[in-house]
Amino acid sequence: MSGKAGPGDGSWRRATALALEAEAGLRDAVGPPDVQESLPQFKRLGHLRETLAVLAISLARTHGRLAWFLSGILAALEPVLRWRALPSDRGGTFGTVLASLEEYTEAEDAVRRL
Repeated sequence: MSGKAGPGDGSWRRATALALEAEAGLRDAVGPPDVQESLPQFKRLGHLRETLAVLAISLARTHGRLAWFLSGILAALEPVLRWRALPSDRGGTFGTVLASLEEYTEAEDAVRRL
């Protein structure tokens, strides 16, 4: 036994199943461009935050190459965590910023490409 994971062992099947589950969760969170673009910004931000949750849960359930891949995706989408969809009428914003419509679209397109 070489100690390498491959198509013949259960870990490969589990990783494949987890990747497919994550893909389905991402597809559910961010819809087609025409649907997303018709939503108010706070809903679009909520959907993007759902993608982070799907990725974080998937990351917690795996290791190895798939975990590294998911970590990279989470790092790339990290700016979403600093976005807010509502103006700051009063009080602090805790370092959050209003994202542009272009930034929403770019983040949503990145999720779709996954």
